[in-house]
Amino acid sequence: MFAVSRTDDALRYRDFEALRDALLGSPLLGATTLNGPFRHSRGFAITCRGAGVERLRERVPALRPHLERVLGRASVRALTPWFRRAPAPPNAWFFNVLVVGDGGAVGRHVDATLRKSSGVEDLVPLVVSVLYLAVPRGEGGELRLFRGEELLGLMAPRENTLVHFRGDLAHDVAPLSGVAFGQARASLVVEQYRLPPEALERIPEFRLESEAGFSAYLREHQARNPPPPPEPA
Repeated sequence: MFAVSRTDDALRYRDFEALRDALLGSPLLGATTLNGPFRHSRGFAITCRGAGVERLRERVPALRPHLERVLGRASVRALTPWFRRAPAPPNAWFFNVLVVGDGGAVGRHVDATLRKSSGVEDLVPLVVSVLYLAVPRGEGGELRLFRGEELLGLMAPRENTLVHFRGDLAHDVAPLSGVAFGQARASLVVEQYRLPPEALERIPEFRLESEAGFSAYLREHQARNPPPPPEPA
């Protein structure tokens, strides 16, 4: 497999705007649900498999064009040379909205969020897909990819750019500086896994994780399920 693939203007702009506004305007956005390298970030996360993907489409309709582009074989083919047979497509996913503000960074790591729940000790994603939702003015914020200590690539973020990279690569986000108050670097990260049947059964069909509190879940539910209009008098 190739190490990395990049596509600018990945979505139609109206689809990109709708997705960006839905995710960054969500009441679920709060302190990160992750730890370690992500301690300077904010966000929320969703794990799903099987029918859970359809629940995700229903819960966040603005995600549909993006899901069509990145799930299944699409992301795998982006990293597979034309003369080679692509591996079996992913069957489990971890979605993370990642927001980093001025002075923030993400330390070097290899994605393995589903390792513990799957019970597969050495599990890493087949592919990691990143869509940049917002890129503020300032310095830093580049995605840096490593194999061991070797720097394989440095990706400057750009809104509506989609990056796929091999899930076994270490990576980090360079520190941000000079970013105006209230602005942030925001991306949607999708860790895409291929699990054997017994491990796949251990993954929840759909799980939403947010540190924004119960009131945020309630507001999000009310936004998706507005009350019916009152009966005429």
